[in-house]
Amino acid sequence: QLQLVESGGGLVQPGGSLRLSCAASGFTWNYYKIGWFRQAPGKEREGVSCISSSDGSTYYADSVKGRFTIARDNAQNTVYLQMNSLKPEDTAVYYCAADARYGSGCRITIGPYDYWGQGTQVTVSS
Repeated sequence: QLQLVESGGGLVQPGGSLRLSCAASGFTWNYYKIGWFRQAPGKEREGVSCISSSDGSTYYADSVKGRFTIARDNAQNTVYLQMNSLKPEDTAVYYCAADARYGSGCRITIGPYDYWGQGTQVTVSS
């Protein structure tokens, strides 16, 4: 059974850092593109970052570019989202998702993603 589990969320002060992890089981991990999304209270879910399956290319939303870094460890079936210089507006539930279409490049729109984790809360506050 395919499963994604996020971890690493928590409470952090503005300017601080967190590293989120997305661990997978039940499928051939390295064939899947992986995306990170977030949803703040009262707002729609939005794409944050993604990493492709064939060439490791990445993509970031403008709001996190230069502050967040996505990386994958296929041996560990895990994708990480390193978040630095966090701002209060980064507060949200963060989700990872898997797109079963093997290939280069990736997108941070919700449509291509077939499988979703349960989310992890990130709160940036002093």
